[in-house]
Order: sequence, then C-alpha cells, then structure tokens
Amino acid sequence: MPEAPRDSHTQYDLAEKNREILNFIEDVTANADEVQKRVLSEILSRNANVEYLRRHGFNGQTDRDTFKNLLPVINYEDVQPDINRIANGDTSPILTSKPITEFLTSSGTSGGERKLMPTIEEELGRRCMLYSLLMPIMSQFVPDLEKGKGMYLMFIKCESKTPGGIVARPVLTSYYKSPYFRDRPYDPYTNYTSPNETVLCPDSYQSMYSQLLCGLCQNKEVLRVGAIFASGFIRAIRFLEKHWTLLCNDIRTGTVNPLITDTSVREAVMRILQPDPKLADMIHRECSKGCWQGIITRLWPNTKYVDVIVTGTMAQYIPTLDYYSNGLPLVCTMYASSECYFGVNLNPLCKPSQVSYTLIPTMCYYEFLPVNRTIDLTLPSSRPSPTSLNHAQLLELADVKLGQEYELVVTTHAGLYRYRVGDILRVTGFKNKAPQFSFVCRKNVALSIDSDKTDEVELQNAMKNAVTHLVPFDAHVSEYTSYADTSTIPGHYVLYWELSLNGSTPIPPCVYEDCCLTIEESLNSVYRQGRVSDKSIGPLEIKIVEQGTFDKLMDYAISLGASINQYKAPRCVKFAPMVELLNSRVTSNYFSPKCPKWVPGHKQWIHCN
Repeated sequence: MPEAPRDSHTQYDLAEKNREILNFIEDVTANADEVQKRVLSEILSRNANVEYLRRHGFNGQTDRDTFKNLLPVINYEDVQPDINRIANGDTSPILTSKPITEFLTSSGTSGGERKLMPTIEEELGRRCMLYSLLMPIMSQFVPDLEKGKGMYLMFIKCESKTPGGIVARPVLTSYYKSPYFRDRPYDPYTNYTSPNETVLCPDSYQSMYSQLLCGLCQNKEVLRVGAIFASGFIRAIRFLEKHWTLLCNDIRTGTVNPLITDTSVREAVMRILQPDPKLADMIHRECSKGCWQGIITRLWPNTKYVDVIVTGTMAQYIPTLDYYSNGLPLVCTMYASSECYFGVNLNPLCKPSQVSYTLIPTMCYYEFLPVNRTIDLTLPSSRPSPTSLNHAQLLELADVKLGQEYELVVTTHAGLYRYRVGDILRVTGFKNKAPQFSFVCRKNVALSIDSDKTDEVELQNAMKNAVTHLVPFDAHVSEYTSYADTSTIPGHYVLYWELSLNGSTPIPPCVYEDCCLTIEESLNSVYRQGRVSDKSIGPLEIKIVEQGTFDKLMDYAISLGASINQYKAPRCVKFAPMVELLNSRVTSNYFSPKCPKWVPGHKQWIHCN
C-alpha cells in the first residue's frame, strides 16, 4: 500500500470515521436477517433476465421461497460450462446482468487447474469496504496505530488472459493493481513502509528485497508487521536471514544493490533510503548473533502485533511465528475467499485458537449446510464426513445454532448462486443477531503448505503415476502416508513409503528422485505455481521407512481408541506423535531433483493467447 500523503491529514477526522464504521457494523448485525432479505432481493431483481436464472424457471421472482425451490445448490463443476463460455468470449448475460470484468483465480482447483470466479466492477468496491472495517475495529484494542506505519509484505502474482480476453488473476493481485490500491485517498491507517512500486514489481526477489529494505529504513516508525498468510511472513524472515548483509550494506551506504534492476523500484526506494551507519550497525549486531528468536521486536522495537492468517492450515506456523516475534499477538483480521469477502474478527487480540469471524450481511447472501463429524484419531481434530445434500437442510444466517458446524453456501452479487464454497465453519457466538464462526477446515484438503490445497484423491492419482518407476525393479509401495512439513522454509510435502521389494536389483537414488518429480508433475497448478513461480513450496520428499512401520502406526492408533475393524492407514498425518513414529523408522530419503512444469493460465488457453 502506498505511503499516505502528508499534505491533507488536517482535513481527516479519524475518530468520526471510526465511529461511522463501528456504527455500520452494529446496524447490519442488529438487523442481519432483514439485510439478508434485501441482499437476495437485490441480486435476483438485478439479474432477473440472466440465462442462468431463466434456465431454472425464474421469471422475475425475488423471494426466498422461490429462490430455494427453484435453484439447486451447486459445486464449481456445475457452473463451469457457463464460466467457460464467458472465458471464451460469450458476452451475453449468462450469470449476471453486469459484464464480467475479470476472473479471480481460486486456490481451489478443478481438473488440476485454478477455479475461475467471475467478478464485476462494483465487487472490488465491496471488498474494499470490508477492508475499511479492519482498522477501526483494531483501534479499539491497540491505540495510536495511526501515529506510525505498518510493514506489510504484499506481492502480486502471475496473471493471464482467457481466450475471450478477460484477465484472470488472484484476488489480491486484482486489488493491488486497482485504483483502490494505487490511488486511494489519504488514510493514516494505510501509511505503510512499502512504496507502490515495490509491491507491484513482478520479480518476487526484487519485491521482497526492496520491501524489507524500506521496512528496515523506517524501523522505528513500524507499529505493526504482517503479510496475508503466516507462511509468507515466515518466508520474509528467512529471506532476511539469508540477505541481511546486503540490506545492511545498502543502509550503510545509502545505495541500492545492483541486483535490483527495476528502475521504478530503485527510484521508489531511493526516495526513502538515506545513509545510516548507526542503523546498519544495529542490524548487523542483531542479525549476526546467530539466534533469531525475537528478531521482529529486535529490529522493529515498536511493533505491537503481527497481522497474518493463522487459522486453518496456517495454524501449523504459529510456533515459528511465536519464536520470531517473542510472543507478540498474532492477529487474524478478516475471512475472505476468491468467491467473495465474508467477515471480520471483532476480537482481534484473541488467541489464534479462539478466532471467530462475524459475517457481514451486506457482502453476499449466505446459507449453511449442516455437516456431521466423524472421529479420526490420526488427526489432531476430527474431520467432517460427507453430507447427503438435502436442500431443505440449508439454514439462513439468522437461523444457525450455537456449537453446530456448517458448510458455507453463498449467492454473490457477481453471479454465483447457491454455491458451495467448501469451508466448514462452527458457530461460536453472536454479534447482535449475526452469528460468529470459527474456521474448522477446508473440505477434503489433505495437504497444504501455502495457498495450495491437495486432496487425498489427487494424491492417490499422483502416487499411481509415480510407482510405475518401481516396476522394472519388481518393487511396489505397500503402504504410504503424507505430511506437510513446515519445519523447513519454505515448507514441503513429505511422503512416507513402505516398500515391498521382490527383485534383487537395488533401486538407484535417481529412481526415487524421478518418483518425486512425477508426483509433483501430477499435482494441481496451484501447487506447481508455488514450486516454480512463487517459491512458496520446497521440493517434495520421499522417505523410505522400515518394514512393519505401518503396523506400528496401526498399533498406536488402536492404543488411542481406534477400532481395529475400522482402521485404515491414513493418507495424511498431522498428529505429532505419529509423525515422530514415522520419522524414527526412516531408512533413506530423496528429494525432487528439479521444479515441475508450470506456465500461467489454464492448459487449454496456452495456444489461444
């Protein structure tokens, strides 16, 4: 975000703006059901003549009962043919009366490719409105944040165009490239250390380097630090570990390292950078100690909290963040997805395990599908079981019950109708008449390091492709499981293999490396982008374990209460004692020798652009 202008702050009444925003939250939560009725009516009336609604028998009706009776609850695959028509250039009103201005690429996948979420121009303003709620909420708990700056590490990602010429890109890239980000008016809460040019730099190394350099130059002014995901912030700290001597030299001399070749980035940094030997000495002293515990508070001594997502799969990074920050509060401010932005955390200084989000009723129309839970002792918490879909089961926002779990279903202003987002939420309380939810998990996700999501079916298919390399040696994998290892930066997938060896020829290490690469080549485009472009995922690792390891894994699960008749080897483990058991029986390990293939955009577009 750009540094706030310094010439207009006298006209800015921060206290009044905060009051208006907090009053808005009070109003929409106190009248949640009425607001939801209005939102649904607005969506249906505006889109009365679109093909999708007419296909399902709509003739201008805007009431809830007709909506529920006529429209099915859908997954991405159900609406994908319509999305493909739009992507290929059909400009007729298929999903919405307003033009689809871009597609937001979801981290979820369909057929191994990112899902394309339609969006319209006004939706960007709605998302920005939710951003505007965050700091007035935060200011109730941490005073005087407007008196300093935030060091937020923000990055754009690859984008592409569909055959019909519509831009497809991640939601944050859309925001950072928009006028809402680049040209927004003065707000003391958007006084950040990173100039626009450093955020919009497409080279991830130059962007990271220049943002950290600007953050270090302004270290005394920094009151909060963060990134979107916990994994991204930890990568920044690890980057600092590797490159602090170069950054230190730049600060000492007031010059930018020649590796930063982007002219606009260099010019933006030079507007901030001044020779500061004293600051360089401090950074050198702290970074050369060898111990990086508390490095955030040592380099940015006025930091009050770390703003990152640490719910869901990101919870695995909490111990590392605590180590680097000396236990600063870890703040999760909002709940959002590519489909829509949803809600905010009204108690941002709570413990990560207690984070709950209040869904803002104006953002979209919400419904909730109840889910059941099955006990799975191989995981730290049980996972939702499949739910047979009964449309009558779906509840309104105002009708969910405390303590119950639901799958989120949304109808958006941008053309998704009764769409299953795939997030499982638990009701933890209420703000006035609006429920508050904790994020339980993403449905069907087995492995995740960053924004990647790999399910068991995808992993099984990748395994089938990989084990063909073992056939010439008369060997096969008798059992396997997997683990998302975040002890390394970046984190990486680990597969534990127990082999059945019938041949006499030893298997060379290069064969196992080929297996690693084949698995990576078989995983979805989000995973492969993380490996190739974003560098947010490390090389996949296969660990060979001793014979009988999975029998011991079963014995351990049974000792915890699992049924011997119903036990099956888990395809993913997260429970620390089980990971320790597996690691104690590893005989050898192998890594993928190179990155898998990946190019921006969907495979079917490659020859169209």
